[in-house]
Amino acid sequence: MTQLKLTRRHFLYLAGLGTAGTLLACGDEESPDPENPDPPKELWVYVGTYTTGQESQGIYLCRLDLETGVLQQVGVTPGVADPSFLAVDGKRRYLYAVNELTSFEGKPSGAVSAFTIHPETHALTFINQQATQGGAPCHLEVDAKDGFVLVANYVGGNVAVLPIQEGGGLGPTVEVKQHEGSGPNTDRQEGPHAHQVRLDATQKYAFVSDLGTDKIMVYQFDAGRGKLTPHQPASVATQPGAGPRHLTFHPNGRFAFNINELNSTLTAFAYDSAQGTLTPLQTVPALPEGFTGASYCADIHVSPDGRFLYGSNRGHDSIVVYAIGPSGQLTYVEHVSTLGRWPRNFTIDSTGTYLLVANQHTHSIVTFRRDAETGKLTPVGQPLEIPAPVCLLLVPA
Repeated sequence: MTQLKLTRRHFLYLAGLGTAGTLLACGDEESPDPENPDPPKELWVYVGTYTTGQESQGIYLCRLDLETGVLQQVGVTPGVADPSFLAVDGKRRYLYAVNELTSFEGKPSGAVSAFTIHPETHALTFINQQATQGGAPCHLEVDAKDGFVLVANYVGGNVAVLPIQEGGGLGPTVEVKQHEGSGPNTDRQEGPHAHQVRLDATQKYAFVSDLGTDKIMVYQFDAGRGKLTPHQPASVATQPGAGPRHLTFHPNGRFAFNINELNSTLTAFAYDSAQGTLTPLQTVPALPEGFTGASYCADIHVSPDGRFLYGSNRGHDSIVVYAIGPSGQLTYVEHVSTLGRWPRNFTIDSTGTYLLVANQHTHSIVTFRRDAETGKLTPVGQPLEIPAPVCLLLVPA
């Protein structure tokens, strides 16, 4: 029996309730179907949730109508413990979900669960589950060859690699890299907290945003063996107390953008894919001037056309929009209310038409229509009620 233990992330969530007011992974725009080049008319949306202390049953399945923007729930996979982040393999045969636990099978670890995806109904069938060798796994990614799942363990402060076996199941970890260090925020940065692992387009380098050490760790990735080797330099430093959370790459491969949870900023980098190096270009605020309340950045994405950058603010409860210039420079566009509280993960569909936001505290998913010319967002339809949504994964129908 899996033992559940609340993480610090759960405590922050529960406390917040008392206050007022590549490859596919949560928030990544889905890849066009190579066998069907025509634009899709609808998309499937898997919703990862928190189940501990919540009414959520597990992983929810929804359908997005690309003509109207209407989002409807069509099913749920019950009994999955805290599936807070999701990813699928390149052929969309298997889905992988972190189980954001700090105790698994009597050991200080979380887990990853593997599922098959029914080709017609998109329903999930459980395959197996493996320990991640670190507490509170909060992000995962599948490599381009569908050979491995890379996992960031938040409480464990490390990154792990698990092999994908024939039939989609997972084998035990083949690699664990432990981070060391801390930051000036004694409450949140008492030790390392790996928050995301992201492979670049070449699949040669893996970048791990570590909130606890104010560093983006850089590893060379061996796609044949699943091994991680510290690159030179082995990390990129952010501002002290910034708390790097998520990193995303520009479609042209020449820029990368990082969102910092603790000081509510976004940083643009020039990226050299041949050398695997990030060079800071600019840091901009995620919050509007004059805002004095508590707020924590969460997710970050670039529009499919590469013209706009979006980031979510939990507390200010907004999406910030920046235009991306030809040299990677950022120019402010707007802030838009997410029409709910604690917007965690969000996603943009591959046509660039819609942006969907998961409002964790108000148990809703809100759909926005995106203006391709201005980058601005306008809500459409009615919010869909889903308990404690924290991850949105789009898959072509």
